Amino acid sequence: MTPTSSSPGLSGYGPGSPPPARFAYDRHTWKEIAHLLSDLPVALAGFVYVVAMVAVGAGLSVTVVGLPLLAGGLAGARLLGRGERARARALLGVRVDEPSRLPRLRGAGLLGRLWNGLRDPVGWRTVLYAFIRLPWAVLSFTVTSVGLFVLWPVLPFVVRAMANVDRAMVRVLLSPSDELERRIVELESDRGVVVDTAAADLRRIERDLHDGAQARLVALAMDLGLAKEKLLEDPDAAATMVDEAHGEVKLALQELRDLARGIHPAVLTDRGLDAALSSVASRCTVPVRINVDLPARPAEAIEGIAYFTVSELLQNVSKHSRAQTASVDVRRTQNRLLIQVRDDGHGGADPTGGTGIAGLAKRLGAVDGLLVVDSPAGGPTVITAELPWRDRAPRRDGGTARAGTRPVRPRSSSGRGRRPGASSG
Repeated sequence: MTPTSSSPGLSGYGPGSPPPARFAYDRHTWKEIAHLLSDLPVALAGFVYVVAMVAVGAGLSVTVVGLPLLAGGLAGARLLGRGERARARALLGVRVDEPSRLPRLRGAGLLGRLWNGLRDPVGWRTVLYAFIRLPWAVLSFTVTSVGLFVLWPVLPFVVRAMANVDRAMVRVLLSPSDELERRIVELESDRGVVVDTAAADLRRIERDLHDGAQARLVALAMDLGLAKEKLLEDPDAAATMVDEAHGEVKLALQELRDLARGIHPAVLTDRGLDAALSSVASRCTVPVRINVDLPARPAEAIEGIAYFTVSELLQNVSKHSRAQTASVDVRRTQNRLLIQVRDDGHGGADPTGGTGIAGLAKRLGAVDGLLVVDSPAGGPTVITAELPWRDRAPRRDGGTARAGTRPVRPRSSSGRGRRPGASSG
């Protein structure tokens, strides 16, 4: 939705508004007179339309056609409001942006689209405008008509005062509610990101289970079956096959542990961000300093997002930064959780150049978070993530997360576990 353009104040004076009224009739005064005289027929037509639409739609709401008629009537009210905004622009000089269209709900079905049309705030504000306009249009039409013959010396001042009331009604009732509509668009987009992310995670888990642990368990079952057959005929061969099966069991268990860590690591649930991030840092290829300074543990969802954010950023440090050292700082500032990841690498991280950081920014945005990347060529790189702080639900153990600063040395690459969703930035 485009931002609302600047428009004059409710008094009618401001950038682009007509000059102050004066005794001589200029073109601005004649335009205002034309607007006030046309108010009555236009307001009467709009009043009849909205009354008939609301009466018929509400009266037939007990049937299957009532609510669709009401939703169609609200769509027609949007067209009525568009015509009123065009008339106000031409005759009153009021510059009001057109409201954004109703969002298209993918996969919502017929009832979802119907409900989306019935709760259209722009349509309902236009209905209210049409109701209020009729008595005011009768008054303004009468005063203007009589004033042309009786009050013509001071009519420009009277017309300007009544035209300012029209300007106020157009701006208040027919202008887009910028903050509300912007928020609706953001929430619709965020919901789509959350749904897509959840679907991608489910596909990843299914793929890892099918290609990893499941395949190993199938091979294990076959090996044990063969060993059972050879147990009496060739005990030595059976013992060898049992040993191999034992190794397969260990590998399958390790893959299941890695998968469980990718879904939600047990150390995060049991000990909080400090210990969980220290575990992540130990698998990084560069030394990482962890500093977690939190008065308490945040909500589980926020804590999980913070963990996977740091995990993915540190994986990018390992893959692309060529850094010697890195640091992670986590703290609370008022009602926000701040995460800052620094490295002394060559810099040049571009959020638009890959899917890793861009996807991470979308995930954070889905929960009203923010991701800021500062990575000039030559380094250093500083990536700041911001999440809303939500208090954790009370637990029986009453545990909280507190941490100090500790350096963590990296392990060899062979000991690093696989982390989900990490991609290059």
